[in-house]
Amino acid sequence: MIAIKAVVIAACAVQTAYALPTNASLPVVDLDYALHRATINETGQYYNFSNIRYAAPPIGNLRFAAPIEPTEVNRTINDGQQGAICAQGTPYWEEVASYYFQGANTSTLEFVEAEVEAVEKNLTISGLAAPAPLTSEDCLFLDVIVPKSIYDSCGESSAPVVVWFYGGGYVAGSKFGSGNPATLISRSQENGDEGVVYVALNYRLGLFGWLSGPTFEESGAANAALLDQRLALEWIQKYIYLFGGDADRVTVIGESAGAGSIMHHITAYGGSNGNAPFSQAILQSPGYPPVYSDAQQEATFQNVITQAQELIGPNITSVSDLRNLDFATLAGLNTIITARSAPYGTFTFGPAVDGTYVPELPAKLLLEGKFDTNVKIMTGHNSNEGAFFTSPFFSTDADIATDLTTTLPTISNSTLAYVTGTLYPPVYNGSYPYTSVWERASLITAEIVFTCNTRYLNTAFLNETHSYYFAVPPGLHGEDIAYTFFNGDTTTSNDGLPVNATIAADLQRYIMNFAMTGNPNGVGVPFFPEYQSNATTIVLGTTGLGSVQTDTTANNRCAWWQQALYE
Repeated sequence: MIAIKAVVIAACAVQTAYALPTNASLPVVDLDYALHRATINETGQYYNFSNIRYAAPPIGNLRFAAPIEPTEVNRTINDGQQGAICAQGTPYWEEVASYYFQGANTSTLEFVEAEVEAVEKNLTISGLAAPAPLTSEDCLFLDVIVPKSIYDSCGESSAPVVVWFYGGGYVAGSKFGSGNPATLISRSQENGDEGVVYVALNYRLGLFGWLSGPTFEESGAANAALLDQRLALEWIQKYIYLFGGDADRVTVIGESAGAGSIMHHITAYGGSNGNAPFSQAILQSPGYPPVYSDAQQEATFQNVITQAQELIGPNITSVSDLRNLDFATLAGLNTIITARSAPYGTFTFGPAVDGTYVPELPAKLLLEGKFDTNVKIMTGHNSNEGAFFTSPFFSTDADIATDLTTTLPTISNSTLAYVTGTLYPPVYNGSYPYTSVWERASLITAEIVFTCNTRYLNTAFLNETHSYYFAVPPGLHGEDIAYTFFNGDTTTSNDGLPVNATIAADLQRYIMNFAMTGNPNGVGVPFFPEYQSNATTIVLGTTGLGSVQTDTTANNRCAWWQQALYE
């Protein structure tokens, strides 16, 4: 194990003469186990230390294992130009969803679904397209982006740190895939503010990072991807001062699976193992499916084994056999299993209760006071979170019941009847937040997986939080990310919809103000009130920028879900 010792070259410590004939003016940071030279963005005046290894390659015996610190020393200066992304996957039901939200009629959707099912059934590893460029099992890297003014003041002062966790259903995403943080970073230096150091990290995805269950855990680490993230946060605690960052002022921010991961870090070890390695958190639409039972986890692992036997060979029966596969074959298996994710709206993989890092569902841990109470919290959720994940073919009460029993396999008949008859009754006259079976199903998905999570956080932290409601139509899950990473192009967002530049600028300022001061309020933005006992959320919407309303999650349904009575 490498000793934890580091020295910065150039601004943060004694100047050292390195032979850099063409890059002599660019800083080099010495992490003891590696030397990293920055590139510079002249327009934004910030340094980018790209593709810094924060963990040993998770290959060989470290496949499916908890990550460890880098073990090899490389004294060759690294300019970060060689990057990597972790193996990815995409559920094929997303193709149907794409057609649905483009306005396709029922017959077209039925045709697309039939085509997708046929393709899924006949997938083979050898027939897959080549993976995305840079795909590698050796993918545990992070980027540090720091304004030149902060780096040049290193040693005299230190700046707040913002750490980005990407979303992607726990099966897709990368540290740079959500967007360019240039404008977000520049917001932190408006009005003479000190600015922030920005960090983004990769973590393992799909079966590489999210397997669990009794059989798997005989020789594998449950929730390995959570442990990747945790190790990266610990790396930041050790090394961020070398870049001008303050380890005592770290704000983690994530969306969807990224925010769902952050929930698990806030509740890690049930709050019994000291403070989290961050002081603040911004959770945008935190999402995770409730995987609470050994039976659920075992079923997922056995599904992996079954599909491996079908696609690779009948001799694959164990974690050891999976560990011995070459990367391309295992990545292909991951691609196909993720593509076949069922039911509609699911991703197969994700965090699970493991009895240690995740001793219980985060919702219950928050209810029971078993979490790090010292973290400051800002949350946000969108107005139509469940729509993308709801099958367009839902038309009967039976469809809803079937979906619930698949999502919550231990739910009893009486509890199912309570959910469908009392919490979400089949009443479509407008007295509930839905007027059709499909809207009812969409609300159930939104509240189980996404929106109620923000309510649990806000109430657990005694309502001394800030929470926004993103209501720019259509308010689908993830649409606020184009606003978080908005860089001035108002023509499209990641859903092909126009971005409102004013709303984007205000959201970015709220985020940066919170990261720097613990309060989203500041110069030039509408007042953002605390959540408080009346569940106040600020509305980010085209009809009233800065208006407030009572949180839509302040309801008896979320209160019931938090108790996890379906276990």
